[in-house]
Amino acid sequence: MSIISNNIKYLRKMHKLTQEQFAEKINIKRSLVGAYEEGRADPRLHNLLNISSVFEVTVDDLITQDISMMPAKKTNAEQKSDREKASGDLRVLAITVDAQENELIDLVPQKAAAGYLNGYADPEFLEDLPKFRLPNLPANATYRAFEISGDSMLPLQSGTIVIGQYVEDWQQIKSGKTFIVITATEGVVYKRIFNYIEESKKLFLVSDNPLYAPFKVLAQDVLEVWESKAFISLQFPEPEGDHEVSLQKLTGIVLNLQQEIIKLKEK
Repeated sequence: MSIISNNIKYLRKMHKLTQEQFAEKINIKRSLVGAYEEGRADPRLHNLLNISSVFEVTVDDLITQDISMMPAKKTNAEQKSDREKASGDLRVLAITVDAQENELIDLVPQKAAAGYLNGYADPEFLEDLPKFRLPNLPANATYRAFEISGDSMLPLQSGTIVIGQYVEDWQQIKSGKTFIVITATEGVVYKRIFNYIEESKKLFLVSDNPLYAPFKVLAQDVLEVWESKAFISLQFPEPEGDHEVSLQKLTGIVLNLQQEIIKLKEK
């Protein structure tokens, strides 16, 4: 492969971008990124200029230097990457796609949750996970599914599969919403988040079940964050309040409807 091919692949991986995300940044088709990285095509001048501008490298370095081997000082792109990490920026590290290059939803079952901490960035680990697609989810986003355990987030029962959309930047974490959070200290958890990263570089994680106490995690310990978008469960949530009273109310509503129908027939 050419120097340009290696440099494009290096820049994409350094910023932990998928080919689709890289393509969007420089306004080209994803298939072109693959062709560039595999050396099947060379970028035209305007695409080289876009890459140079977006990733803050000179066109000269892009076409003549092995950026990954540049000694001593960091490239502008690496400095930008460091700034992003310091501000809490999060990136997708690996995804899986089908034969048509459509992203698949990887399912992380309970038994694989511990291994996920070591394998979340490893394509080979993700390859072994179950996969599926949901046609009604919005496109242009990356999703992953996690099987939750325990009763800390009732009414969602243990075994429920929560589907999350990847959060690329901590500023997208809206306080009060539910997320799957992967941390080096707590593992994979599904909680309601309150975002205090700007003030104290911490996230507060709260369970919907009041029997569980809230706790905090440092932003530096956060590996991934996925905003919950849907769930799959074999158990339907119970009605709020006293279950027996709720059933009585439902029964009363049905009886009233039956009486109304009888009255209408008599008229």
